[in-house]
Amino acid sequence: MAQINQQISQQPVAPKQDELILVVPRSELFKQTPAWSGLKQVKFDEYVAIINEKKQFLPRSLMEQDPHYKQIIPYLIFQHADRYFLMQRTAQTTEQRLKNKYSLGIGGHIRQEDMAENSIFEWAKREFHEEVNYSDSFTITPLGILNDDATPVGQVHIGFVLLVTGSTDKISVNSELKSGQLVTLDELGTYFANLESWSQLVFEFLKNQ
Repeated sequence: MAQINQQISQQPVAPKQDELILVVPRSELFKQTPAWSGLKQVKFDEYVAIINEKKQFLPRSLMEQDPHYKQIIPYLIFQHADRYFLMQRTAQTTEQRLKNKYSLGIGGHIRQEDMAENSIFEWAKREFHEEVNYSDSFTITPLGILNDDATPVGQVHIGFVLLVTGSTDKISVNSELKSGQLVTLDELGTYFANLESWSQLVFEFLKNQ
């Protein structure tokens, strides 16, 4: 712990209004296995238990530059029938490294006030309704946990990937997203080069199911 604290203290001081977000030390998430690359099917309960035991809430501006921690991100994939909801981020997105990229993932950072429930599903539902407009029924199925240390964004985030199966196709973008459409997997393949890296990995996973 002393070593971790020393590493943080050497970083720039966070702005006073910087939000505190949920993070877990990388060493806790990958304690029993080397860090994998891609979307891995795991027992969600085991990782939620790690989060609940080892969670910290630290300034986002510092965590974006510190790979000793992983920011916990619910990453929801919306599906209706045989189509998936594909979105495009705006140039003004908070995460500038992802501006104008296409994404399959609905979700974002978790703040302390978001954690009234110790359930990844409850966190995910909250993020889902913040990011998109959808008022009909849906079910949530865990797909896996996504890790990608090949990019600067991926090095400091880890995604809990959940499939949201909607009863209707009445969904539209909100928040920092500028467009959204439902597409088949074949149609999604034509966007592959412009997908953010996490969505590329999810696409490969879905295509191989």
